[in-house]
Amino acid sequence: MATYQGKYQKLHSHLRNLETREWRATFGEVEAIIGFNLPNSARDHRAWWANDNSHTYAHAWLTAGWKTADVNMRTETLLFRRV
Repeated sequence: MATYQGKYQKLHSHLRNLETREWRATFGEVEAIIGFNLPNSARDHRAWWANDNSHTYAHAWLTAGWKTADVNMRTETLLFRRV
């Protein structure tokens, strides 16, 4: 698995250390882990959560071996699935 150094390092580490195959999280839980507020675009645009390796935040979960799924913008929840 690739390593990740960047703004979302804490999310990367959290996901790498999970022993489950799935993690259902709220946007607030992600913010608590990373230590700062997600950008407005994370709440306004479903595409922010896409598994697109060209974005630094997505690179954090992808290099940890996870993908996002079941993003619900209304309830601000999503599912991370181990690849």
